[in-house]
Amino acid sequence: MTADSGTHTGREGTHPPVSPRTPELVLCAVDEPLATAWTSAAQKLAGRVRVHRGSVLDVVAQAVVSPANSYGWMRGGIDAVYARAFPGVEQHVRSAVLAFHGGELPIGEAVVVPTGEAEPAWLISAPTMREPAERLPADTVHPYLAARAVFLVWRDGRLDHGPVRESVDTIAMPGLGTGVGGVDPATCARQVAAAWDEVFGHRHPR
Repeated sequence: MTADSGTHTGREGTHPPVSPRTPELVLCAVDEPLATAWTSAAQKLAGRVRVHRGSVLDVVAQAVVSPANSYGWMRGGIDAVYARAFPGVEQHVRSAVLAFHGGELPIGEAVVVPTGEAEPAWLISAPTMREPAERLPADTVHPYLAARAVFLVWRDGRLDHGPVRESVDTIAMPGLGTGVGGVDPATCARQVAAAWDEVFGHRHPR
């Protein structure tokens, strides 16, 4: 019950057509700087994008995003919250990473694994850092790469019983790299917005 996706799904230098349907993306923040950055970004995006001030686990969604590390360890930040909420999910992630990627999931790719719960039924693991607790540089593009992997796996990925997009209508996303990674909230929001634009279409005019 896994799916994986990567940057190989599109040709370099091309722009995919606007998707006839997008997931609902709920951008979650427990602190005001990230909530403000998410709100600014969401106002410019086409499609179903909204901001939730509070825990990602309070959102009614079929999938949550784990801004993980490349090895699937879920011991810190929001990943530790997921591991407590969904016992066994860390092993699902590590097994998928081993099965599909030889034990190391590159930044820019994602795997989808079951949580063991009815809702959210799925966790999308998209690493923002290679090593656990890695501090990211100010010029990192890892939030963009992780967000793009999430959107591509929704658009193109498959589960055992069919396409990911048929099982997941709403994705709840926390900050990508804004915790232990130290990414500035505004940087994260801009990069997530750029990834959404690339995969699903263009922004609303200002």
